[in-house]
Amino acid sequence: MHRLGIRLICFDRPGYGESDRLPGRRVADAAADVSAIADALGLAKFAVVGRSGGGPHALACAALLPERVTKAAVLVSVAPREAEGLDWLHGMTEWNLTEYEAMAQGYERIAAVTNATADAVRADPASLLAMLHSELPDSDRRVVADPGIRSLLLATYAEGLRISAHGWIDDDVAFHVPWGFDLAKMTTPVLLWHGAGDTISPVSHVKWLAEHIPNAVAVVQAGAAHFASLNVLPDILRWVTSDQHSADGSGQ
Repeated sequence: MHRLGIRLICFDRPGYGESDRLPGRRVADAAADVSAIADALGLAKFAVVGRSGGGPHALACAALLPERVTKAAVLVSVAPREAEGLDWLHGMTEWNLTEYEAMAQGYERIAAVTNATADAVRADPASLLAMLHSELPDSDRRVVADPGIRSLLLATYAEGLRISAHGWIDDDVAFHVPWGFDLAKMTTPVLLWHGAGDTISPVSHVKWLAEHIPNAVAVVQAGAAHFASLNVLPDILRWVTSDQHSADGSGQ
């Protein structure tokens, strides 16, 4: 980040790491958390980046803090569960389908399924990648085989779940109810990046988002999938901190 001249600030959503849980939180609630962090750090304006489950939360910040958020970059995000005209589950891995089917059976079931996985991850963080491995496209397998990226992922899984699975469970719940803001009323410039072969957040989700967010530019990279988003982060960070509004140079 020093070479890019960027001050990168990350935080654990409620229930992850050492962040206190916020029962019943919605995606929209992320905006208040980010605003409070920015206030504490003396930041009047800032850009936001969200990857995977962080994508909807970055959109919340852009939608609800338009006077403060200069740009938003959203990588491999899902669309709202109630997205009209979108077959939300189509193209997802069996692992995802099992998780979301448990969600449909109610809170107790999704909590049981997620807690069991979290217990396994606490015992061995690599177990989560092992569970996913057979269902990942070759491009994702190559990315997660990189020692640096693999180490980053394992450390992230271990830290996020080391106290409880509440963050993960509450994310699942939040994604399956209305997010709490109107995508169609967004005014902040948004870059949507997606790998064409994503089987965790299928590419149909980013296409839906691009059609429903004003000022959004979608970049869909051929030959890439979900974890390739980690490789394009330097380009994404350059974009959100530049005066550039197009997607040129953002990983296409």
